[in-house]
Order: sequence, then C-alpha cells, then structure tokens
Amino acid sequence: MASLHPENPHPDEIHRSQRAAWLRAAILGANDGIVSVSSLMLGVLTAQANDDAIIIAGFSGLAAGALSMAVGEYVSVASQRDSERADIEIERRSQKNNPKEELAELAEIYEYRGLESELAMKVAQQLHKKDPVVAHVRDELGIDNDDLANPLQAAAASAVSFSLGATVPVVTTLVFGSKSDPWPIVIASLVTLGISGGIGAIIGGGNRLLAAARVLIGGGIAMAITALVGHLISTGV
Repeated sequence: MASLHPENPHPDEIHRSQRAAWLRAAILGANDGIVSVSSLMLGVLTAQANDDAIIIAGFSGLAAGALSMAVGEYVSVASQRDSERADIEIERRSQKNNPKEELAELAEIYEYRGLESELAMKVAQQLHKKDPVVAHVRDELGIDNDDLANPLQAAAASAVSFSLGATVPVVTTLVFGSKSDPWPIVIASLVTLGISGGIGAIIGGGNRLLAAARVLIGGGIAMAITALVGHLISTGV
C-alpha cells in the first residue's frame, strides 16, 4: 500500500507538526527525569541526609520513574491503539453493510472541504475502488491505517528519555558530592533543562528562548518547593 505521506518535492517547505507526538514524548520524558530526580535528591539533601542517602534516592528515583513512565505510556498508547483498531473495524463493517451511504458520506466530507459536488463524488468513488476503509478512517476519523500507535515503542522511548534526564542530577552528585550544597544539582539540572527546551524548539520549529524559559521556570519552581519541603520536615522532626 502506498504511503499516505509522500516525499515533499519542495525542500524549502519543511513541516514539523508531524513530529509532535514523538517529540513531545521524548522531551517530556527527559524533562520529567531531570525535574523529578533532582527535586527528590534536593528534598533529601535539605533534610540533612548524607551523601549515600542522596545517591540512593537518586538511583531509586531514576529506576522508579523510568518504570512508571514506561508502564504509564504503554497503557495509554495501548488503549489508543485498541480504540483505533475498534474504529477501523466499525468502519469495515459499515462499508460491508452500508456501501452506498458510506460513499455518500465520504463525498460529503470532500464537498465540505471545498470540492464541487460532482468532483467530490468522483474522488470518493475513485478512493472506494482502491480501499474504502483506508479512505474513511483517514478522512473521516483522522487515523493513518499504516501508522497505528505502537505501545512498546512509546514505553521504551519514555523510559530511555526519563533515564537520560535523571542521570544529570545523579552524575552531578557522584562527581561533585553534595556536602550539604544543593547548587551543583540545581545548576546542572537547570542548564540541562534549558538545553532540552531549546533542542525541542529547534526540532519542532518553535521559539527557542520561550521554550527554554518555560522548562527553566517550571523546573526551578518544582525543585525549590521540594527543597523547601525537605527543609521543613528536617526542622520539624
């Protein structure tokens, strides 16, 4: 079956919106790894724990977070794929039971998009001769029959990206130690968050400064609140 995404003949016309799904998953996973594990380690650090406890907290957060991301992403994407397959099967049954109504429905879709009635019907008839199910799930439901959601791929990508992000505060502490000083973790995490946001903007075609600022502010607030909680708990015990 021919691809629904033919090559772009215009090299200066590069669209990036199709990257949104995998880009969002990769950037979200990496940023979550940085923010979650650095916040956890800062909370333990400000609670006056020793270096061993901080390192253990970091590795535990990395493992737990990566597994949680993988399981959550797998369940979510598997549910999406099941829903897509169910919709395709509904469309297949409808094509068998109501072929004329389905043809008219597809022609109406094209007419709504701007084609004249006669041309819309001709296009619908041509596509029905080739593969009516593919035409309907694409233009009626927005589902690419050749590119259904892959839960295993999504789970692996989320786990790997989270782990890569989480290694930043862990490696920083292994290299510099804590010595009750949170700044190495804070600086390394914020710098990496800024780089991650900028890379995401470059790949996705967005504003690099705005993207970096968003993750820096959000990550900074998360780390500050967690550090404050750790400090308050340590002083209240």
